[in-house]
Amino acid sequence: MVTRCEGGRGKARKKHPLFAIGKNEETIKLAKYFTIEAILDDGALGREKWNGMKVIRPSELPDDAVVINCSSSIAPTSAAKRILYLRPKAKIHNYFNLREKHPRKLPNPRFVEEMKKDFKKNLTEWRWLKNIIKERKSKKTLADVCKFRLTGDPDVLSHYKVQLREQYFDRGLPLSNGEAFVDCGGFDGDTTEEFIRRCPKYGQVWMFEPSKENLEKAKSRLKGVRDIHFISKGVADREGVLGFNSGNGSASAFSETGNTSIAVTTIDKEIQEPVSFIKMDLEGWEMKALSGARSHIISDHPKLAIAVYHRAEDFWKIPRFILGLRSDYQVLLRHYTEGWSETVMYFIPIKK
Repeated sequence: MVTRCEGGRGKARKKHPLFAIGKNEETIKLAKYFTIEAILDDGALGREKWNGMKVIRPSELPDDAVVINCSSSIAPTSAAKRILYLRPKAKIHNYFNLREKHPRKLPNPRFVEEMKKDFKKNLTEWRWLKNIIKERKSKKTLADVCKFRLTGDPDVLSHYKVQLREQYFDRGLPLSNGEAFVDCGGFDGDTTEEFIRRCPKYGQVWMFEPSKENLEKAKSRLKGVRDIHFISKGVADREGVLGFNSGNGSASAFSETGNTSIAVTTIDKEIQEPVSFIKMDLEGWEMKALSGARSHIISDHPKLAIAVYHRAEDFWKIPRFILGLRSDYQVLLRHYTEGWSETVMYFIPIKK
């Protein structure tokens, strides 16, 4: 087992303390072969531990530290820049480069393995997706996101920015007075609040959120706001009861081994009025929810903003399904982080 990163040649090498960025599987894998002094986290509290490893703030980092950047979801590039701003003498390496040097010890991240497997199995579908996306920016986004998800190299997305407020509301998706908005995976009401800010003369909002804790936060956040229907159910392809893991905040998701059970419904069953804009970010449950909105998609031809980043296959399965219902949509793709998360596919109605 390697206990420290060492530098220099010839004379006795100086040993540097080793730190990691990221509370994830890659940090756990790294810790099997390297002794990690601590994990760096801006929100660290005193004497906090994660998977047996100490967690500290970046401001506590020694000047001569060596840092392995295992972050891959939201802001790997910004995280590294912040460390260098605080500790200019620190040396930062990323998991991708270290894995290339130690391929037998350090496996690819899960999202890379899943992407490689799906590319190999469904290459025809990926080629179809490339062909149906016509807009130049969307083509570039697809190429960049695919390259990152096939390699895990953070440099591929280093020119992207974290823009979570822009997520679901691209400029190519115009909002009009009287919009009937369906927020699937409403979390604490942040997306509905952003929609209302951008479209103050909306018609109605339906917000689906199965977590009672999250729904209460949303009601508090949107207290006094007009014409919002809070629905304490999940959205699926049928009515019923499903397992749900409620302890992961915005990442709470349906699970066979969930810690609770929740009621689920379909958009077609729950909403009788026409809708004009549907947003979905459901931790991999989007295909099920879209199946339950089939009638609204066919009859209302709404704008759609659908998260496709949870599963590799969703990049092509979701447009296959939607365009199979109605072919008169323009497909756009946007990415809102420096990592693998928050890729949104937009379906813009083509008016005849």
